[in-house]
Amino acid sequence: MTAVEAAFGATVERGVENAVDRSVVAVVDEGVVAVVDRAVGPASGAPAGVLAAVHRLRASARYLVALARDLIVLARPGHAVKNLLAVPLALVDVPQWTGATLLRTGWAVLAFSVAASTIYVVNDIADRRLDRTHPVKRHRPIAAGRITVPVAGLFAAGLAGLLTAMVIIGPTGLSWWPLLGYLGLSVAYSRWWKHLPLLDICVVAAGFVLRVLQGYAASGAAPSGLLLTAVFGGCLVLILGKRRHELTVAGVAHRPALAGYNLLLADHLLGLNAALTSTTFLLYLNTDAPLGAWRPVTLAVVVPLGMLAAFRYLQTVLVRQAGGDPIRALLRDRMIVASAVLIGTTLTVAEIGARYPNLLNWMDP
Repeated sequence: MTAVEAAFGATVERGVENAVDRSVVAVVDEGVVAVVDRAVGPASGAPAGVLAAVHRLRASARYLVALARDLIVLARPGHAVKNLLAVPLALVDVPQWTGATLLRTGWAVLAFSVAASTIYVVNDIADRRLDRTHPVKRHRPIAAGRITVPVAGLFAAGLAGLLTAMVIIGPTGLSWWPLLGYLGLSVAYSRWWKHLPLLDICVVAAGFVLRVLQGYAASGAAPSGLLLTAVFGGCLVLILGKRRHELTVAGVAHRPALAGYNLLLADHLLGLNAALTSTTFLLYLNTDAPLGAWRPVTLAVVVPLGMLAAFRYLQTVLVRQAGGDPIRALLRDRMIVASAVLIGTTLTVAEIGARYPNLLNWMDP
């Protein structure tokens, strides 16, 4: 990859990375300032002092809008999809779905999203100097200097306060030990473990396992070791794809742990973890998953589609040299998205059919 191609790719990646986050504040950005302009716009013949006050008010409004936009980008609301996918995964092992179970799981998703945003802010504060050496991360609000460290610290404290309130007022009897473990693991990662090759990727993957465990704690189902292993291996595949992309684009300056990797090791680990994920997930579907009589047809649909999606992702990482943002790489690939939708639909129908067979009697010949 040439320097021009790398620069162009970084520019495109930066633009897409914050698209979801920017959309959250589009109304504020375009609406609030417009209201201020209309309400206090300079009138013909107004005194100079009034005009000066109007200009100051406009400048203040634009500053506050820009600050709000950067704070929202800092919290990465678009990354809440990770929690939306991981935490409810435990519902597949719940014997009966009830309104209370769904409510508790939804509350766990929201709490984990706030916890993750808090960690993102803390990490961006700690990594601001290293981020300035990365072609994409240097445009993050703290690294770029648009948000100062004290302001970011206050924002993180506010998010931590919100998280504490959510835990206190949350559903009665809901255990939060996976979320607390995630916070402790993330702090240790940010402070020490992110600099240790191999351990760094395992810690990040363990954070997703804790998300699923929080879903199990919310739903009351017994955790499946096979499903948790598949989640751990699948997350390692995505993280290794990201590390491989960083090796080819940005080098090791922004992430010291990359000194313990090279492309050959990353490729071998990708293959190893892809095999582990596929094997354990198929074993889960064939043994632990509560599919009942729907198990054969589920396997017949999920196996080829799952392998196709895995092949496609590996092609994205190894051939197209992408994967810098795993979530975006997955969501932007139509073949992967289509396979995931079909797999999700199949599993949902099979789960419903196994739990509530009378609902699907119309399908009988």
